Amino acid sequence: MKPFFLFGIFLFLSCTPEVQPKPWGYLRLEYPSSTYERLEGSAPFSFEHNSFSNVKLFHSGNSQLIYPEMKATLYLNYNGIKNNLDSLLNDAYKLPYKHISKAEAIPEKVFINPTKRVFGTLFSVVGNAASQYQFFLTDSSKHFLVGSVYFYARPNYDSLLPAVKYLEKDIIHLIQTLEWE
Repeated sequence: MKPFFLFGIFLFLSCTPEVQPKPWGYLRLEYPSSTYERLEGSAPFSFEHNSFSNVKLFHSGNSQLIYPEMKATLYLNYNGIKNNLDSLLNDAYKLPYKHISKAEAIPEKVFINPTKRVFGTLFSVVGNAASQYQFFLTDSSKHFLVGSVYFYARPNYDSLLPAVKYLEKDIIHLIQTLEWE
């Protein structure tokens, strides 16, 4: 009977709640609904951008859409085509594949809008790469625009995924509303 009594005391004392450290977690990130406004300026193109972003325009046609809450920036670099479309396309296709060592996949989405003469490709870099999106847009004769998204945080794809998906909608909207001047 003595072993049963000791086992009962041990069982009774072992039922107290233990304090254990909580595992590391990530914040639940929620962003406001997208509202878009037209960006027009001295650049040879215009598009609609999310009002959640801050815009920096440069005289050369280059611009930045800064998302301060996400610590992300969408860089837009403009080049005029002067018999160099092949080299511009070659560079645009090389850029996303510089992240191949960290990427799990790099799917491509092709955009064709013959009425606005906007043609391009969006590259989605899946994985812990420095840039999650790269794209280029052209009219094949005068204009060439390259875009890339960078987060100013350690590239952890799982934790950045809500921001990545939010920016994907903005980038697709930008591509669909782009017009050459």
